[in-house]
Amino acid sequence: MRVVVTGASGHVGANLVRALLDRGDEVRALVHRRSESLEGLDVEYAHGDVLDSPSLRAAFEGAERVYHLAALISIDGNRGGAVPAINVRGARNVAEAALDAGVGRLVHCSSIHAFDQEPLGRPLDEQRSRADERGGHPAYDVSKARGEREVRAVIERGLDAVIVNPTGIIGPNDFQDSRMGRVLLDLALRRLPSLIDGGFVWVDVRDVCDGLIAAGDLGRTGENYLLGGRHATVRELATLVEEETGVAPPRITSPMWLARIGAPFVVAAGRIRGSEPLYTGEALRALRGNRDIATTKARDELGFSPRPLDRTVRDTLDWYVATGRLPHGLLRPAAG
Repeated sequence: MRVVVTGASGHVGANLVRALLDRGDEVRALVHRRSESLEGLDVEYAHGDVLDSPSLRAAFEGAERVYHLAALISIDGNRGGAVPAINVRGARNVAEAALDAGVGRLVHCSSIHAFDQEPLGRPLDEQRSRADERGGHPAYDVSKARGEREVRAVIERGLDAVIVNPTGIIGPNDFQDSRMGRVLLDLALRRLPSLIDGGFVWVDVRDVCDGLIAAGDLGRTGENYLLGGRHATVRELATLVEEETGVAPPRITSPMWLARIGAPFVVAAGRIRGSEPLYTGEALRALRGNRDIATTKARDELGFSPRPLDRTVRDTLDWYVATGRLPHGLLRPAAG
C-alpha cells in the first residue's frame, strides 16, 4: 500500500514509518527538511507544510492512505497563534487535500487532551465532551478539539477518516527529544533536583503506531479511538528508571500547590534563557488529569493491547544507550 505520513520526522512519525515499512507499505514522508530520525530508511520524501495546501495535494497524489501526525504541542499558550494555525487550520488543509486527491482513508492523530478531563471520578471514553475556550481549557487542548471538528466537517463531504486519541507518549526512536524523553534522560543522568506530585496515563509510542495502523485497517469512518496504557505518577516513573539503572530518584517531591505557585517563575526564567520551561501551569494541569481512560473500544475493534510500562521504560533507556545519549554499562542486565 502507498501511504503518506505527515510529521514523519517526529517521535510518533519515526516509529510509524518503521512499522509501515516492516509490513511492506510504500512510505512517502512529508517533511520540512530531512531528519536523522529517518536516515537509512527506504522512504520517499515530499517536502511540504500543513499550512501550504498545494504542497499537501502534491504529496497525497496517488496515496491510498494518509496518516496525519503533524502537530504543534504546547504547554505554554498558543505560541503566538502557531498552535491553532498548525493544529486547526493544518488539520483542515490535510483533510481537504486528502479528499481532493482521492485518498482512500485518512487517519488523524489527535490527543487525549481534546477531551474535557472532568469529572475526574468517571471513566473518560469517546463520548466525553470536548475541550473548549469557555471551559478554560489550555490552548493546545482546544486546538486539538477544534482540529477534530475540522476533519469531521470534511468527513461530511465524503472523506473516509478515522481519529485516534493517544494519551502521554513515551518510547524509543525519540530523535527529537520529546518532553518525557528528556525527563527519563534527566532521571538517569541525575539532572532533576526534584519531582512533581502528579501523574498521567502513559502509552508506548510503538503501541500508538499499532493503533494507528489498525485504525486505518479496521476503524469505522468518523469514529474516535482512545489509545492509552497505564497511569503512573512521576515518582513511579522515576522508580522504574531506578530499577533499570540503579540511579536513585530525587528525594524531594514538590506538592502540586507549591509547583503551581512556582510555575510563573519557571516560565519567566525559561523565557529569559530562551529555552522551553521545565513545566508550566498547563503542564501541571495535565498531571492532574483523568487517570481512568477507557480503551475498551480500541481493544474490541482494533485489537489494541498496550505493553507493560516497565518494558517501555527499559526499551527507551536501551535506545538512549545505543545512540550514545546514555553511557554504556549504565543499565542493569535485563531479567531473564
